[in-house]
Amino acid sequence: MNTGESLTHVAPSTRFWVAVSCYIGLILLLIAWMIWLDPPPAALRSPLLIAFLLPLLLGVRGVLHGRRYTLQWTGMLVLVYFVHGLIASTGPSPQRWLGVAETVLTLGYFGLIMLVLRDGKRAHKASKNQA
Repeated sequence: MNTGESLTHVAPSTRFWVAVSCYIGLILLLIAWMIWLDPPPAALRSPLLIAFLLPLLLGVRGVLHGRRYTLQWTGMLVLVYFVHGLIASTGPSPQRWLGVAETVLTLGYFGLIMLVLRDGKRAHKASKNQA
């Protein structure tokens, strides 16, 4: 793993690791939601697991390694889950709290990743101006 800020990687920081925790938490929440907490009908379980988890799982490696491009596209991807969480939070009781948790995790990831990326951009501009 890269230990410093570069054009392709972000420097690991507390913000970065909290954002990664939100991302992993979102994946775990969706797994628990679809399998144990409020599962869909059995015939839809596998297709929904694939539809919900595959996009998130594609970005796990890049997120864990702090790759700037992956952080950018996963930041935009979680907005779909944000909308899903908002819609689910207006549903019946078990879905409501799961939707709120999904919304909180997506907002946490999105907000923190945007701050991490902004800080990295500022650091890169500052180093470029000094050179």
